[in-house]
Amino acid sequence: MSPIHMSKIEGGTRLVLEFNEAFNRHDVAGMMKLMSGDCIFENTDPAPDGTAYKGKEAVTQFWQNFFHESPHAHIEIEEIFGMGRRCLMRWKYEWVDEAGVKGHVRGVDIFKIDEGLITEKLSYVKG
Repeated sequence: MSPIHMSKIEGGTRLVLEFNEAFNRHDVAGMMKLMSGDCIFENTDPAPDGTAYKGKEAVTQFWQNFFHESPHAHIEIEEIFGMGRRCLMRWKYEWVDEAGVKGHVRGVDIFKIDEGLITEKLSYVKG
């Protein structure tokens, strides 16, 4: 594998790690600076197919609403690896509900990276 190709794989993984750090800070502006203007985010809800949000404005609005409704949201990365323009992240999402009860689910995100930005984030959850 060429050093240039390896650098792209590592760069994509670093980008996704930075995105997740911003997520855990609930820093929507920090997350969105890492996404392209024509980004796509496919949420896990509602089952079975989730909802697709297209474009920076729609994705930004989703995340603002999400953190407002889930003020304790946190993602722990269990595994992450890059493959060219793709990065896969296996995660554990934790929250606290309105009654103070902790909960979690596990899932996978498939990211697409282009020109140093996340262009696609497809989320899947164990059901």
